[in-house]
Amino acid sequence: MDGIDIGLYIMYIFFFVAVGAAIVLPLINAIKSPAGLGKSLAGVAVLVVIFLISYALADGSVTARYTLMGVDESSSKLIGAGLILFYIVFVAAIIGVIFSEINKALK
Repeated sequence: MDGIDIGLYIMYIFFFVAVGAAIVLPLINAIKSPAGLGKSLAGVAVLVVIFLISYALADGSVTARYTLMGVDESSSKLIGAGLILFYIVFVAAIIGVIFSEINKALK
């Protein structure tokens, strides 16, 4: 075995441990405090609604260059929706930071 093989196996182990922890620990926390689960689900619901709005706004047009890369109309619409979602969430985060700083300065 090379040193690279051992490193890859260790990386795989750490990756699966991290994925398992990312799935199991929030479930344990949700069982301990169901009120927090409601807030988390509300946040996910807001993101889903924003994604649906983004999907409705996205354009599914495909150019010849994209067709050569294997992009069809549905994937173009999903890519556009993802970009619009990113822009909306990014602007909301910037506004939140500005509002928070102004609010903190006025207190």
